[in-house]
Amino acid sequence: MFLALLFTCLNPTGRILLLTQTVVVHSEGKLLHFFLLAAQTQLIGSHQPIVALVGDDVLLPCHLEPAVSTVVWTRPGLIPEYIHHHQDGRLLFETQNPSYSLRTRLFMDELPRGNVSMKIFRVKISDAGKYFCNVLSIEEESSIQLIVGAVSTPFIEVVTNNSEHVVLQCESTGWYPEPEVFWLDGEGNLLSAGPTETVRGPDDLYTVSSRVTVEKRHNNSFTCRVQQNSTNQIRETHIHVPGRESVLRGLYRMLTDFFLFILLLSFHFC
Repeated sequence: MFLALLFTCLNPTGRILLLTQTVVVHSEGKLLHFFLLAAQTQLIGSHQPIVALVGDDVLLPCHLEPAVSTVVWTRPGLIPEYIHHHQDGRLLFETQNPSYSLRTRLFMDELPRGNVSMKIFRVKISDAGKYFCNVLSIEEESSIQLIVGAVSTPFIEVVTNNSEHVVLQCESTGWYPEPEVFWLDGEGNLLSAGPTETVRGPDDLYTVSSRVTVEKRHNNSFTCRVQQNSTNQIRETHIHVPGRESVLRGLYRMLTDFFLFILLLSFHFC
């Protein structure tokens, strides 16, 4: 007589264990054979957030051991929540959220090897959030956090310029999430600046501006740094402000040239 028993359990590592136990029993009730087959099904995602910039393509990694034929990528909170529903070799367009239409794909050649990663093309601000890689046949899922950022290069202009001080303004448009602005001197030391002005546009992108007043010294170099910590993005712009001595030397040279010109002109008419 043969007895086949199927057990499903979850081990401490989070892997699903499928245990098939086959017992062969002699007609007299004596145990003749014991066989145990263990198969592990593991869904592997990313424990670290995935960072992408607006307009870039991004890969959300997910790997299954062993491979299956049906994979569903979802994002809770959307209606419908299906981002990519792959079943029996094709994408089910009718269930896909329209905001992701023609912007997602799986790697068909890699599916037999368990690679169920999803690629999103032309990333948008609205794509930021938590995604779930689902394998319906084993009721298992893996979550991945996508962080989307936008950056731009700051621009520095001279607002006020007198003999003693210079007021500099730094502005940068098109950031997400909201960044911070710092001023540094030529040696990399932070400068005390006024409060940063922040404006959020209808496209959810931020424009930031900051002003700093600096003294005119010899070989003054200043840096405006705009950075966003969650996306680990930094953009910088540098400016050189002539020192007071350089300005005086330039003025002296200009006056000297002017008087020489007047002197030569007077000799010409004599």
